Amino acid sequence: MTRIAIIIGSTRPDRVGPAVAQWLLDLAKQRGDAEYELVDLADFDLPHLDEPLPASTGQYTRPHTHRLAETVASFDGFVFVTPEYNRSYPGVLKTAIDLVYAEWHDKAAGFVGYGADGGVRAVEHLRGVMAMLRIADVRGQVTLSLYDDFADFVRPVPRERQVALAATMLDELLAWADALAPLRAA
Repeated sequence: MTRIAIIIGSTRPDRVGPAVAQWLLDLAKQRGDAEYELVDLADFDLPHLDEPLPASTGQYTRPHTHRLAETVASFDGFVFVTPEYNRSYPGVLKTAIDLVYAEWHDKAAGFVGYGADGGVRAVEHLRGVMAMLRIADVRGQVTLSLYDDFADFVRPVPRERQVALAATMLDELLAWADALAPLRAA
C-alpha cells in the first residue's frame, strides 16, 4: 500500500502545525486508500547542515541524518504542512529537506500551508525546491487562513472548501505517487 508522510514543518513552541497535521491525518485515514503517518520534525532535533559532505553524495555520518534518511526513504509521497514565516517556509523544514538527497527522489508531494494569507508564499518556495529533488508536486493545495480557518488563531476549524481542497490534493498526490512507483523500483 502507498505510504504518505504528513510532515509537520515547524518546531516552534506552541505551534499549530501538529493540530493542522492531525486534522489532515483524520481526513486522510477516512479514505482508506493509503497508509498515512505523521512525521514531526521536532522529533528529529536536526542541527543545521552538520554533515561534512554534501547530501548528494549520500555519505551520511551523523545518527540524526541516518534516521531522517531512513524515514524519508520509507515513504512514497509527502504532504508538507507548513506555516509561512516572512514570506517563506521555516528554516527547520529547509534543513530537513537539504540534509538528505536521493531519499526524496521520484516521489510526490502535496502541501498544506497556513498563516495570515494561507501560507501560499511558503508553498511557492517549496515548489521550486521540489523540482530540484525530483519530487512531483501536485497542483491542488490547502491554504488555511488564520482569520477564516482557525478559532482564536490556534485551533484549526477549516471551512468546507478546505476539506474539498484537501481531498483533491490527496487524490492528485496518490495518483502521482503510484505513477512514480516504477522509477522508485528501478
